[in-house]
Amino acid sequence: MFKNILKRKSSREIAKDRLKILLISDRVNCSPEMMEMIKNDIAQVISKYMKIDTKSMEIQITKTGNKGRGHKNPTLYANIPILDLKND
Repeated sequence: MFKNILKRKSSREIAKDRLKILLISDRVNCSPEMMEMIKNDIAQVISKYMKIDTKSMEIQITKTGNKGRGHKNPTLYANIPILDLKND
């Protein structure tokens, strides 16, 4: 478990992550820079309450339909590995 935390991402993994961000941002008309700012803001807030693995953190925005309405709204999903809870 700890080996994965300390392991650096390969250039292939970094390129794959960047491509994911580009594809997601294109779908919801949100720039990669904006996605990165959202990710950083979420990490900053959650880090006040628990220790998280920010390198493995993933966010995703998809469009989901509303019941009874014809249009789709963006929805934010976050996968944030929690390493430990802070007991302050």
